[in-house]
Amino acid sequence: MAQFIEFLVNHWILSGIWLGLVVTLVMYLTAKAGDALSPHQATLLVNRENAVFLDIRDKKAFDGGHIVDAINIPSAKLKDRMVELEKYRDKPLVVVCQMGHQSGEAVKTLTENGFSAVNRMKGGMTEWQTQGLPTVK
Repeated sequence: MAQFIEFLVNHWILSGIWLGLVVTLVMYLTAKAGDALSPHQATLLVNRENAVFLDIRDKKAFDGGHIVDAINIPSAKLKDRMVELEKYRDKPLVVVCQMGHQSGEAVKTLTENGFSAVNRMKGGMTEWQTQGLPTVK
């Protein structure tokens, strides 16, 4: 530990650059991802405000098990199939992917296209299934 502190003191410019890069990366990822809801919070949003689940996994993964009444539009086709979501423009959307990492980009795309109440689900379908919540095939 003493050597680490000595390195930081001796190379303060390099250490400052690394710190700046880490802070910038965290800020970028936070801004890109949007609001994250736990599966419990997402379920409450559906029950209280008639939110809709948007599953952005591919068709094969979706057919293997998905949340009841979820809409499946793979992330690669989201921009092309945006018209299908027009009837849900006034409802909150909860974007779901496999592990919660890819949904941030979809949230950004939807927000740029005028959807105001868009959230992503933390942990994605992996967290949903880990908590033993229901899925359908």
